[in-house]
Amino acid sequence: MTATLIVTRPRAQCGDWLARLAALGVDAVALPLIEILPARDAAPVQAAWAALPAVDLAVFVSPNAVAQFFAASAGAAWPAQALAACVGPGSAQALAAQGVPVENIVQPAADAESLDSEHLWEQLAPRRDWGGARVLMLRGDGGREWLADRLSEAGARVEAVTVYHRSGPSFSAAELALLDDVRSRPQAHVWLFSSAEAIGHLQGRALAGQPAIATHPRIAEAARAAGFAPVVLTRPAPEAVIRALKAL
Repeated sequence: MTATLIVTRPRAQCGDWLARLAALGVDAVALPLIEILPARDAAPVQAAWAALPAVDLAVFVSPNAVAQFFAASAGAAWPAQALAACVGPGSAQALAAQGVPVENIVQPAADAESLDSEHLWEQLAPRRDWGGARVLMLRGDGGREWLADRLSEAGARVEAVTVYHRSGPSFSAAELALLDDVRSRPQAHVWLFSSAEAIGHLQGRALAGQPAIATHPRIAEAARAAGFAPVVLTRPAPEAVIRALKAL
């Protein structure tokens, strides 16, 4: 029997992932574990758009940041001088779809060991002298400060802007039924985790001992700490996920 893959990305991203996995012959279902909502305060997002013509770099932490930031664009075009950085191909594709020129998009190398801030910095650091550069960090509520710290150390003026708000899942009746099915047939399902925070939202649901795939070492560590086993680490791309699924 082939296991069903449970895609736990935010609801807006699940449809694309399910379609791409289906095209590759994978049986998958959606169970969003994080809800993405607009920022509680829209004023800083609008101010960021107003400042963008004078910005040297905007860092998007996820496709959610891309979607929520451009939702406030009011039709404004991406300025030619501004670089747009991100840590993964999903965000890069979202930026290109919003009209950001490909030559302005910076992301980790295609063969990077993992897709994260450290490997993004490897591409950004030699790109220019960051002294005096103006940088926007476009993100949800909080997040890692590692990249912001590196840019600040290099002399950049870094401003964090909250462009979306994360909340826990609000499961539908069908999604609660899926959870019941997973508990009753644990080896018939494999979890796909793309967020350590999302794993925390499953706490107390008696899912320990179930197999999982994680798209970053920190996420894999969180999954193991929550009792999922075995946990396979892979890159956040459907083709890589299929290889991990076969490994399980």
